[in-house]
Amino acid sequence: MAVPGLWPWGACHLMILLSLGFGLDTLEVCPSLDIRSEVAELRRLENCSVVEGHLQILLMFTATGEDFRGLSFPRLTQVTDYLLLFRVYGLESLRDLFPNLAVIRGARLFLGYALVIFEMPHLRDVGLPALGAVLRGAVRVEKNQELCHLSTIDWGLLQPAPGANHIVGNKLGEECADVCPGVLGAAGEPCARTTFGGHTDYRCWTSSHCQRVCPCPQGLACTAGGACCHAECLGGCSRPEDPGACVACRHLYFQGAAQTQHRPSRRSPKATPFGTPSPYLPTEQGRLASPRNYTLYVLDNQNLQQLGSWVATGLTIPVGKIYFAFNPRLCLEHIYRLEEVTGTRGRQNKAEINPRTNGDRAACQTRTLRFVSNVTETDRILLRWERYEPLEARDLLSFIVYYKESPFQNATEHVGPDACGTQSWNLLDVELPLSRTQEPGVTLAPLKPWTQYAVFVRAITLTTAEDSPHQGAQSPIVYLRTLPAAPTVPQDVISTSNSSSHLLVRWKPPTQRNGNITYYLVLWQRLAEDGDLYLNDYCHRGLRLPTSNHDSRFDREDGELEAETEPGCCPCQHSPPGQALPALEAQEASFQKKFENFLHNAITIPKWNRPWLTYALSRDSVRHRRAAGTLRLGGNSSDFEIQEDKVPRERAVLSGLRHFTEYRIDIHACNHAAHTVGCSAATFVFARTMPHREADGIPGKVAWEAASKSSVLLRWHEPPDPNGLILKYEIKYRRSGEEATVLCVSRLRYAKVGGVHLALLPPGNYSARVRATSLAGNGSWTDSVAFYILGPEEEDSGGLHVLLTVTPVGLMLLIILAALGFFYSRKRSGTLYTSVNPEYFSASDMYVPDEWEVPREQISIIRELGQGSFGMVYEGLAQGLEAGEKSTPVALKTVNELASPRERIEFLKEASVMKAFKCHHVVRLLGVVSQGQPTLVIMELMARGDLKSHLRSLRPEAENNPGLPQPALEDMIQMAGEIADGMAYLAANKFVHRDLAARNCMVSQDFTVKIGDFGMTRDVYETDYYRKGGKGLLPVRWMAPESLKDGIFTTHSDVWSFGVVLWEIATLAEQPYQGLSNEQVLKFVMEGGVLEELQSCPLQLQELMSRCWQQNPRLRPTFTHILDSIQEELRPSFRLLSFYYSPECRGGLGSLLPTDAEPDSPLTPKEASEGSPQNGGPGH
Repeated sequence: MAVPGLWPWGACHLMILLSLGFGLDTLEVCPSLDIRSEVAELRRLENCSVVEGHLQILLMFTATGEDFRGLSFPRLTQVTDYLLLFRVYGLESLRDLFPNLAVIRGARLFLGYALVIFEMPHLRDVGLPALGAVLRGAVRVEKNQELCHLSTIDWGLLQPAPGANHIVGNKLGEECADVCPGVLGAAGEPCARTTFGGHTDYRCWTSSHCQRVCPCPQGLACTAGGACCHAECLGGCSRPEDPGACVACRHLYFQGAAQTQHRPSRRSPKATPFGTPSPYLPTEQGRLASPRNYTLYVLDNQNLQQLGSWVATGLTIPVGKIYFAFNPRLCLEHIYRLEEVTGTRGRQNKAEINPRTNGDRAACQTRTLRFVSNVTETDRILLRWERYEPLEARDLLSFIVYYKESPFQNATEHVGPDACGTQSWNLLDVELPLSRTQEPGVTLAPLKPWTQYAVFVRAITLTTAEDSPHQGAQSPIVYLRTLPAAPTVPQDVISTSNSSSHLLVRWKPPTQRNGNITYYLVLWQRLAEDGDLYLNDYCHRGLRLPTSNHDSRFDREDGELEAETEPGCCPCQHSPPGQALPALEAQEASFQKKFENFLHNAITIPKWNRPWLTYALSRDSVRHRRAAGTLRLGGNSSDFEIQEDKVPRERAVLSGLRHFTEYRIDIHACNHAAHTVGCSAATFVFARTMPHREADGIPGKVAWEAASKSSVLLRWHEPPDPNGLILKYEIKYRRSGEEATVLCVSRLRYAKVGGVHLALLPPGNYSARVRATSLAGNGSWTDSVAFYILGPEEEDSGGLHVLLTVTPVGLMLLIILAALGFFYSRKRSGTLYTSVNPEYFSASDMYVPDEWEVPREQISIIRELGQGSFGMVYEGLAQGLEAGEKSTPVALKTVNELASPRERIEFLKEASVMKAFKCHHVVRLLGVVSQGQPTLVIMELMARGDLKSHLRSLRPEAENNPGLPQPALEDMIQMAGEIADGMAYLAANKFVHRDLAARNCMVSQDFTVKIGDFGMTRDVYETDYYRKGGKGLLPVRWMAPESLKDGIFTTHSDVWSFGVVLWEIATLAEQPYQGLSNEQVLKFVMEGGVLEELQSCPLQLQELMSRCWQQNPRLRPTFTHILDSIQEELRPSFRLLSFYYSPECRGGLGSLLPTDAEPDSPLTPKEASEGSPQNGGPGH
């Protein structure tokens, strides 16, 4: 039978008989668990196999790493709702705590998230090696300053839609030692490699645990050995294809195995259509008699209490009667007074002014009640008042206490709804005390701390005699204030650094001050750098350095910051232009605040239920926290001192700090009662000071000593107080008369000998300089040190002196021989070309003819096509180039006759890049002629030239108009699809173009548009480029803002350029940003500007451009997503020829999601790179 306790749709219990050795008799299903404060509370998980509900582990401020050592819960394999971890100190990984957690179902989510890891100060890796499925909901991993191994997790293996994940504010990937097993010398077998978010990498949870990648179809789970499980299994299994061996099951565990469907419940209630009246609801009918001879008819007014305005104006009724009935709060004395004023007394009978239906719920003849005592606390008020005894004791029914928040002492006794229909008073019905001698009383709770309340009490009586006036009792309104409590946490803390020794911190007041805020307690502590960074070879991996970005919110006034906290407020009109947050960033900021508020509200338990959850903070408690290690630093056994300061306003300046060092800053809000109630819980932020310019300089001189005949040992001292950690050294050395060579030395390699060996050096005089690279970047070069390598002649210099002394003839002979040897040696050695840029090709890597080589005699030249950057471009014919074709029309690229050997090498190497491309929408390389002169590169002939020229020829006024019509919308979409397909192919193969523009797209004879040959004809349109600051030429009008600002080029920046190409297509190749100079375009785009919307542009094309021009690169679509949106409008031939519909793309290579991709090299496998297009940029 089914194990009870889970919902039918998700009623899958864990079958762990074989994998863990437990039987069903030991299976235990636990309800939702909220584990906080003490590590010992985790013992509640000891026998849990399934948590039916959520699991929250949070607020363990005094825990240390030793507390978690040896603590493990291997039985737990499934959580049906969500898993939340928040501020658990000392916990460094989940791998030992939950080694077999396999499934998080996400039946109920935490604000849309199934896994939340938030502000875990010591967590170093997630470490859930058994986790195989997160069925519903996103993942949020945020503000965990020590958390690494996030870049090695493929969330797509766990979630159906990982695009909504929010993983930000953790340790920078370049500061982490994210090495998977079997990689870069790490122990173990190499992990599987997958592509996620555009990155192909090894997948692991930690440096010793791989992420399981199942080779099974349709996302099926697998065993630890990779065998596929039954289709109903989730998270793994112990035996393949066995529904009884599932770790967790997809639908239902029933009679010993996973089942597809569940039995219908015999007690399922029948649904009633919405809006159908229930047959059990009573129906009330009333009849209203028409008034006869009544001038004033007042009937059934439940809240009418006064007739003062009519009485005051002297209303008269000369003819007719008045009628009052069913006005329960209108006293008869007011009606009788109206009779006198209007002159209608005596016209009405008793039935027309009925004393039983008017004023029956009002205390018309009231006696004053006196409060006997009141006691106020932070969240409640205890009241007692004197006992009221009417003439008939049985007439007293109960008391009603009215109370409401009242900042000012101006409340009225009107208890009905206001003009907006809302009840301003809260009502509390109080029963009579059992004893006649006992005074009535009530406790008002829950109330807000430090809030003034207006309170009064009424006695509810019932008068049975018709002629007896309705009597009652009521107290006057009294005003009481609750006691203060600790404030909530300060909001929206931000920080920045304006020097190497100062940090500026600002925040907003707490949402609930619970008293008068008198000061803020600011504590800060220096954090140690991660020593594991020394294990990385940054010469091998590349290095992206952490930055200390300036927070633009510091530039805004306090009033503007305050305005953000008020919902519904309009933007400040005096805000300078350009400072308003873009709508999407504002939305993200709003959701961030909503998430943090939801988190704090969700984890807060009312104080009257959990009195131990108070956060009193004093100097003693700070010392206790320091002793308990609550700010303990990972990777360093010694803690730095915690410093503190009290500030009266919502800002602080921290001075006397170490340069380029990360600090944790805690802010507590304290009100006037902090000495009794304590201060708020801390909100914290991590900030890094700016680097010191001279800190990374190498002290002293570089020393050298000969290590062998052809090698030397260079030694130097490390910087004594660097910016963070020293990660590598660079040695620039040169032989006299030759170009310099740069050698990179990792910190680990340096530490072995305190320097580096330079080996295999030819004889000669040398000079060398050294500089250090820290977390903050490159230091300054040292002074040059001179050294030499002796040649054979110099080693035999003793014999030479003997000969010189023997005979002058011998001297002359030696001089002649030395001269001949010198010229012979120079002739042999030739010219050595070196490059310090890894993006440039080394001259030592000479071009070697291969299967692409074409004999020169098979090539014939027909005519010139144009001038390229390396030389002339010709149209020609190639004989026997393609099977079945006698001759093939081709384009021939040449190199100038006066080109240097280096330029010829680069020409061939750049062409060789295209050997790897095989896509219908990328111009094909057909062959190379490298033997003899001139060197030729044979390309596919694009008869209609480049797209820019083709579009301009379609203008009506063009002199070379071929008589073709201007492109319609379907033609523009077809061009866009073909360009996007070629770019999707490049992106799938980890290449970045960096110079996508209409001039670099080519048009074939059948009007197919293809991605061009990547800059080999750039000089044709040199006016489209701009030289910035003496660097290479930049296509600024096509470049994304992040490329202009930081020189970073990714697939995301290619998408921006694609949007500009769409604009060129729509305008028949007009110049983008017409009317602006290159310098103005540069500034305009960097400040958030985009091309103006075209008046006659089709809406579909305009929307596609707008998506490509998102300021946040992550929000731009990928090229495959662009094709997804237009695929229905592309011609049938596109399906047959495109990469998008190819098995390679459909297999996963093309499905690239928007990510924060590493900056990529142009037309080379993706690596970290920065630079301009002409200086290591696109196409060069």
